[in-house]
Amino acid sequence: MQIEFIKTNDLKQKPETVSGFGKIFTDYMYVREYADGSWHDGKIVPFDALELLPCSSVLHYGQAVFEGLKAYKNNNGEVRLFRARDNFKRMATSCDRLCIPPIDSDEAYNALYELINIERDWIPTERGTSLYVRPFVFACDESLGVHAAKNYKFIIILSPSGAYYSHGFAPVSLKVEREYVRASKGGTGAYKVVGNYAASIKAGDAANKLGYDQVLWLDAIERKYVEEVGSMNIFFVLDGKVVTPELNGSILPGITRDSVIKLLKSKGYDVQERRVAIDEVLDGAANGKLTEIFGTGTAAVISPVDMLGDGDKKYVIGERGKAGKISAMLFDTLTDIQTGAAKDGFGWVTEVK
Repeated sequence: MQIEFIKTNDLKQKPETVSGFGKIFTDYMYVREYADGSWHDGKIVPFDALELLPCSSVLHYGQAVFEGLKAYKNNNGEVRLFRARDNFKRMATSCDRLCIPPIDSDEAYNALYELINIERDWIPTERGTSLYVRPFVFACDESLGVHAAKNYKFIIILSPSGAYYSHGFAPVSLKVEREYVRASKGGTGAYKVVGNYAASIKAGDAANKLGYDQVLWLDAIERKYVEEVGSMNIFFVLDGKVVTPELNGSILPGITRDSVIKLLKSKGYDVQERRVAIDEVLDGAANGKLTEIFGTGTAAVISPVDMLGDGDKKYVIGERGKAGKISAMLFDTLTDIQTGAAKDGFGWVTEVK
């Protein structure tokens, strides 16, 4: 695979400090096009606007998928990618679900490696910061009609970012969502497709207006079992055990989720992947058996939860305003592995040289 590099002299000024998420973008992006039945060679080009006709198929039928991952730079200048190959493997499953021609995960990884190498000076080094990586694929047929497109673009953009939530690692609050549902078995809930996120916005907006940060989704059929949060998988510490909803075809198989499960088991924690009834969670919050809740995801890494709301009832989880012991340990351990402050005993990190 040949990757052409088109340079620009019009380089941006890099920020001295980074705060917020997904607001600033680097000088270059990777672009690859699918046409005439095959993926053509990709290019690294200046970050710029895309040209789409109003009839472009993605604007009407939503045939698009994306991923999210991070690159880190430590104080020694080492640039590190965390589980990037796993992200591209998951992207392949999302593409297959939406009838998008497969992208070879090794070729995608190599393209990212080259792009990161070019943009390595954009990677912030302050603790809690990183270079967020957003690969995405979308259909770009210049015609209407509900069918798999014949033309696609695969793009990778980079954004130096701080904490996902404005309050950083401080705990978040969740609202149990009883009216709307995120996904059902047989649908697209287990894949990173754009429609999943569009469908979540109304419930999230309503929760925000009530003072909550995110919603806690329940299953689509019985409205009884916990699924995930808007941007995270979810974990509960119940009666000393760490419990998370099992992957059932409507829950995204999160890479941070998988990392947390492996990390907890390596430290001797009793981790259970099973169906988790919302009544079990609320009863645990009421009787004290539920001692921690935390979310896991690429953007926030670990998000401790200190408030769970259900209708007019609000439950304080642990100590208000403070992360739980397990949440704090996981955040520190994962970020130390990602930046190289701790040994990576799992083979998760690749150094970009």
